[in-house]
Amino acid sequence: MPVPFEALIPLGLITGFFGASGILFNKLKTSMNEGQPPRYGIDRWDRVMMERDFRLTGTQRGQSHQAAAPAEFSTNSAWNLEKEHL
Repeated sequence: MPVPFEALIPLGLITGFFGASGILFNKLKTSMNEGQPPRYGIDRWDRVMMERDFRLTGTQRGQSHQAAAPAEFSTNSAWNLEKEHL
């Protein structure tokens, strides 16, 4: 006759593996976004600002606190960001 608590071992393993995979997936997403939570509902304005931040700082999530843009920013063109409207 089986012991009733034998089912707790597989239940603990399954719960542990689901918990570990969830924690690892969360850490992976956070590390890909430079330690910040992922962005949801990104519209066109957000994409343009992300591209501008990338051209200013070199990272998608980075922002600059300087009032003036660096000299390299003058050679980058913002016209590449606009899509053709037909």
